[in-house]
Amino acid sequence: MRGFRFGRHGLPALALFGLLFAAWVVVTGRPDRSMTEAPLSPPRVPAGQLSGGTVSGAGIVEPSSELVQLSPLVPGVVTKVTVVAGDRVEAGKLLITLDDRDVRAAMAEAGAMRLHADRAVDAARVTVVNARRQLDLLLNVSDPAAVAEQQRLDRRQQLEGAEAEMALAQADRARADAAIAAARTEIARREVRAPRAGEILQVRTRPGQFVTAGPGLSGSEPPITMGETQPLHVRIDVDETEIGRVAPGADAVVSARGLADRQVRARFVRVEPLVVPKRSLTNQSSERVDVRVLQLIYALPEGTAGFLVGQQVDAFLPARSSAAGGSNSGATVR
Repeated sequence: MRGFRFGRHGLPALALFGLLFAAWVVVTGRPDRSMTEAPLSPPRVPAGQLSGGTVSGAGIVEPSSELVQLSPLVPGVVTKVTVVAGDRVEAGKLLITLDDRDVRAAMAEAGAMRLHADRAVDAARVTVVNARRQLDLLLNVSDPAAVAEQQRLDRRQQLEGAEAEMALAQADRARADAAIAAARTEIARREVRAPRAGEILQVRTRPGQFVTAGPGLSGSEPPITMGETQPLHVRIDVDETEIGRVAPGADAVVSARGLADRQVRARFVRVEPLVVPKRSLTNQSSERVDVRVLQLIYALPEGTAGFLVGQQVDAFLPARSSAAGGSNSGATVR
């Protein structure tokens, strides 16, 4: 009986094992080609605009007041933030306070100056009253020879000097009042208040952080963004080649990006007559970005759910009847 030999028995077994392993890798490594329904529905032309023609465009949701970006008038360290995103505030509501210890110290110093000036005015007033009485006594003497003319001149000079001292004290008091008013103004400059009623959309600062006056040189964003979200507006971009086909004044049909089944009719608000470079992008491979667009503003109905500030939307605007002609196909802004 012959023994086991690797060349005759081992190599064929190893080759068979390799073949089976390769087949297993091929079978298990195949990509999943099963058909699944797309989770997002693509935009489609509303049924009411199929016959009359339509102009489509991309848009973005914004507050009816547009975005109000708030920054302090002076740089400083934040000591208090009184709101969070989602709060509704009234005009004048305090939002942010900066460190104002130096200004309050200057205000206290000005208050001390005012107190000193008040006392100086009181003292000068007493001196004026006494000087006036002494002068009146000399002027009321019936015998001219009893009082020398020099005495009358001296008393009159004393009265004028006392009045000048009182005027100087009153000027010091006015200067102290001005210093107090300036300190109050500086304190107010270290407070950020809501310029109008609206909703706080974003808070980008915390107590202890340093904020700049306005957007920073490095492109930092303002610490507070707010706006009036009742109602919301939609800013729709229409390609400059389609401007002549738009029918201003007519309602538009909008839907949130990827939710074409939830179409909402938006009311026309205005046209912004300045044609600007395109900023609202759809991220489609066929999209052109080297175009300019006309922006139209539409208002969403009160209480409409499913739209948030900054969200992209797809919009369909009725075309002019004369421009539409007999065509039933809609023009798409790229």
